[in-house]
Amino acid sequence: MSNPTREQALALLQKYNKEPFHILHGLTVEGVMNWYARELGYGDEAQFWSLVGLLHDVDFEVYPEEHCLKAPELLSEISASEALIHGICSHGYGHCCDVEPVHQMEKVLFAVDELTGLIGAAARMRPSRSVMDMELSSLKKKFKDKKFAAGCSRDVIKEGAERLGWTLDEVLEKTILAMRSCEEQVAKEQAALCE
Repeated sequence: MSNPTREQALALLQKYNKEPFHILHGLTVEGVMNWYARELGYGDEAQFWSLVGLLHDVDFEVYPEEHCLKAPELLSEISASEALIHGICSHGYGHCCDVEPVHQMEKVLFAVDELTGLIGAAARMRPSRSVMDMELSSLKKKFKDKKFAAGCSRDVIKEGAERLGWTLDEVLEKTILAMRSCEEQVAKEQAALCE
């Protein structure tokens, strides 16, 4: 089974997600996953990694209690492959579902999903409102402050780093770079979609 086009994926995301924040999150994780695919030597799979990032929360806004459980049904609307469905569902391992992240792409998604939310919240607090001038030391302070972006699970981020065999600093620093790589494009696309 072939994977859907990006246009099909984006249309499905928009069908089930109306909140601008959820669209922004999907676009951000798409860009971050694209960067990681290229950075880690999976450039030939970058489109697949990107689709997984874009669609990973497709069911979250409408079906929060069934997050990662409802996704396969919604993804069937665009004839998503089993690999795409597994990749998307795996980011909920341990707290939403029992689909374990196995592939390198799935481990990256597991680590960066919550982290992109934390970095995004930290960026919005900066005078620049950008990740372009964010330093690792600044992010680490926000990470340690449990009250800041309290909805972003530090435990999931730490577990994600462990699954990848990386230090926490490595996953934080790489994800800042990944978000820098797509910040401008994500902002443009979100503005266009929300018009």
